Amino acid sequence: MKVTKTLGQFIIEKQADFPYAKGELSRLLRDIGIAAKLVNREVNKAGLVDIIGEAGTENIQGENQKKLDVYANEQFISALTYGGECCIIVSEENDEYLHIEGEVSKDAKYIVAIDPLDGSSNIDVNVNVGTIFSIYRRKSTSGKPTMDDILQKGVEQVAAGYITYGSSTMLVYTTGKGVNGFTLDPSIGEFCLSHPNMRIPQDGHIYSINEGHYTHFPDGVKKYLKYCQVEDKVTNRPYTSRYIGSMVADLHRNLILGGIFIYPVTASAPNGKLRLVYECNPMAFLIEQAGGKASNGYERILELDVNHLHQRSAIFIGSENMVNKAEEMMSFFSPQQTKKNFNGDVVIQ
Repeated sequence: MKVTKTLGQFIIEKQADFPYAKGELSRLLRDIGIAAKLVNREVNKAGLVDIIGEAGTENIQGENQKKLDVYANEQFISALTYGGECCIIVSEENDEYLHIEGEVSKDAKYIVAIDPLDGSSNIDVNVNVGTIFSIYRRKSTSGKPTMDDILQKGVEQVAAGYITYGSSTMLVYTTGKGVNGFTLDPSIGEFCLSHPNMRIPQDGHIYSINEGHYTHFPDGVKKYLKYCQVEDKVTNRPYTSRYIGSMVADLHRNLILGGIFIYPVTASAPNGKLRLVYECNPMAFLIEQAGGKASNGYERILELDVNHLHQRSAIFIGSENMVNKAEEMMSFFSPQQTKKNFNGDVVIQ
């Protein structure tokens, strides 16, 4: 009988990778795993209980919240609060950051940014959804943590990952030393190591983008999409278009099979749509650790300045060679030209 290593065992085993830590990061990752199990339970019975549909509220982005959005947010906040290793939580579902106070967390050193339920618009139709998380060490050494502790570049992350809830539930994470995936075994209620040392292929044949917005894309994106669609036996084109509408689901597939996920700026979202702090940065960190690349079309995602909690960004992420080719297409059109094009002042041919 094959012996599988659980998430808890794996985290403890890797604890020596962090000489500055005394088990806090390990316990923090454990807390995230516990919350993920609770969310998974509700996702799997969403059609049987009154937890699907709209919650009747909006988040800070003006998006309608699903009941499961609210539930997932509550579970992760609860687990991170009572775990005692987190001093600040930043969530897509909350306007402001949450400062964790109390005796249990008075010496906490970590900040967690989280998208509790990515792709939640899919939940009512039984399509994969997920959770994205990012972990930083606070920069200040005493007193109450401040906004400066939160607004760190993506390169400062100490851990990041995602959970995908689907035909099987997986937790995939990195602490800056490779990427490992764990599948939830419902018979024992544990995440077990199933995908050690995950690597994304340098090339792929899948591109993931919402082509329904094609007319609103920058010309560089249109140029790249045409490249993907033109037949070329040398480069095995045309590529296959696959778009689920959940960043976690699309990127999880592309991580395993190779591919690129693109969410560009558009006329209606000139700064991009996805959030830098709790979507783009954690996914960029993880994909780079798996051998891939992440860019906003011009610059490395992890090097972008972070100016506010809910900052948005475009993203081109996935197999290195595919992202390089997309950047090459984008280089024909500067960001300034793109904005002028959106404003109707300049039409780029």
